[in-house]
Amino acid sequence: MADQDDVLQLIEDSGRVPETSTARKWKVAVIDDDPAVHEGTRFALSDYNLNGQTLEILSAYSAAEGRTLMRAHSDIAAVLLDVIMETDAAGLDLVEFIRNEIKNETVRIILRTGQPGQAPERRVIVDYDINDYKAKTELTADKLFTSLTAALRSYQQLERMVQTRRGLEIIIDAASTLYDFKSMQRLAEGVLTQIASLLNVDCAGILVLRDDGKKGDDFSVLAGSGCYRRFIGTAGAQSLDSELRHMVEAAFQRRKHEFFDHRTVLYVRTGSGREVVVLLQSERELSDTDRSLVEIFGSRLSIAFDNVILYQQLNEANSQLEERVAQRTRALMQANRRLSSQWLRLQRANGFKNEILGTVAHDLKNPLGVILGRTEMLTELIGAGSSKESITAQVDHIRDATRRLTTMVDHLISDAMADAFDITIRREPVDISALVTEVAEANKPSATNKQQSIVVSAPPERPAMCDADRMREAIDNLVSNAIKYSPVGGRISLLVTHDDANAIIRVTDEGAGLSPEDLGRLFGRFQRLSAKPTAGESSTGLGLSIVKRIVDMHGGKVTADSPGPGQGSTFTITLPAAS
Repeated sequence: MADQDDVLQLIEDSGRVPETSTARKWKVAVIDDDPAVHEGTRFALSDYNLNGQTLEILSAYSAAEGRTLMRAHSDIAAVLLDVIMETDAAGLDLVEFIRNEIKNETVRIILRTGQPGQAPERRVIVDYDINDYKAKTELTADKLFTSLTAALRSYQQLERMVQTRRGLEIIIDAASTLYDFKSMQRLAEGVLTQIASLLNVDCAGILVLRDDGKKGDDFSVLAGSGCYRRFIGTAGAQSLDSELRHMVEAAFQRRKHEFFDHRTVLYVRTGSGREVVVLLQSERELSDTDRSLVEIFGSRLSIAFDNVILYQQLNEANSQLEERVAQRTRALMQANRRLSSQWLRLQRANGFKNEILGTVAHDLKNPLGVILGRTEMLTELIGAGSSKESITAQVDHIRDATRRLTTMVDHLISDAMADAFDITIRREPVDISALVTEVAEANKPSATNKQQSIVVSAPPERPAMCDADRMREAIDNLVSNAIKYSPVGGRISLLVTHDDANAIIRVTDEGAGLSPEDLGRLFGRFQRLSAKPTAGESSTGLGLSIVKRIVDMHGGKVTADSPGPGQGSTFTITLPAAS
């Protein structure tokens, strides 16, 4: 360490108390294991001032403490570093730590050693990334002032380069993301940072945008730096401090650049009609060159805004076009689905027409032939003066054939109605037991003609949710089929039961039964079963398909079961019970 008496002789103590400054301070680290060095350095630099900034001296008394200090303060501008501390190379090892481990390339390092022979100057300055080398004996107050000032100016220049690089990186990054709205904010922030860096002055800035045609306080803060950063993303004058709000509103009114002692206001109107105000608050008045530079940046920012706005408009137009295409595509797909549905309906209707024509040609032809033949016979009988009994017999044959035709036509009409798409049912609580009993009573005359008996087991008050008229038709078809296919003197059983959620109707006969092939095609239209009616009755092959259609419309289920040919069959209808 230099003799303290020499240091004291070179310091002029005027007795003046330094003025208190709120400006940014230079951070200087003193890393030395000699407390006297710390005290002498603080004393020698107590009134130091560079560009209006004083010093903030931070102390570490070993290389280990120096590592902790350097990690904690990345903004230290200069380090006054002793070489020999815990070890003969502790200071040099700390230099390696600063440059290579924590990657601090901007801090200026001044080595101070009391034993130059331990660390030869030429070898150290070549092998280690330091900025100055001083023996403690030669570092007087003036030389300390000179060395530190040179280091701080070098640090300031490096900081300007770092800030410039940061601003350029932000601008390039914003451009690479195609200038969407978020990147536009980053672009504006990068421009503010670059202005401060190139002007070599600490300043706060804010960038405000107002859309074309909007007046008053309807604007948005797109970017801010320094103390104005907290306003980023806000909208409307009320979100700003009163003084700042007044400056921004005045700039929109005057519509021109203005330069004051410590404040610069830029007004930019973009080609798309948007208005931009950039307000910079600096610590010193800008020179003419500085003002020209700021205006150039303002014009570039105007171009950037127009590019971004045009890009946004292109995106919006593209999105609208895509939406219109999507809407048109959806409409075409819906129309295509409707056409497909109509085509299926037409195909089904055409198939149904062919089936009906086949039925008419086959099943209705026989009754019509009977009617025609009996009519001719009746004409001959009347002409020959036959007896009343002979004429009456022919009339009875004609009547039977007509009834058979009527039944067939009724079945065709019922099936066509059930096949309609707009058919509806009226659901209401219906006493299924009463309905089954009613159908049984209506069919007893037909059963009596074949000496058959109908037995009903239907406990009262078994309600189900259904359409009474349609369910009557379905049950009647099952009972009519049972009579038709049961032998003379056979028994037909109707049973009504229920479980927790359903009402169940079973119709059992003693007819010819059903083969496995019959069970597989039982409920299709115009199906001819292996069994034949026992008294020559006619069959359209539509009755069971009508039953299934009606039950399906009620959300129910109809099934058939048979032990085998000659052992009868059971048809079961399951309907949702009334709650």
